[in-house]
Amino acid sequence: LLDPYVTVSVDQVRVGQTSTKQKTNKPTYNEEFSATVTDGHQIELSVFHDTPIGYDDFVANCTLPFQDLLRSAGSGDSFEGW
Repeated sequence: LLDPYVTVSVDQVRVGQTSTKQKTNKPTYNEEFSATVTDGHQIELSVFHDTPIGYDDFVANCTLPFQDLLRSAGSGDSFEGW
């Protein structure tokens, strides 16, 4: 089992990090982050395993272009509530 947390980055700048969930492979976060983004290109979600000693272990990541999110939201210039 993992002790996972997720980092949220916009164009490779970290804008948030969830809390760590203990001993689970199916975490639920329900946490909110707010960041004003101007001319942003992509959002990246990265999952890490919190280790007690040394660097945390990378588990997985997903990068989403803002254009894809805007298209799926049905708006051409803003996006809220993803």
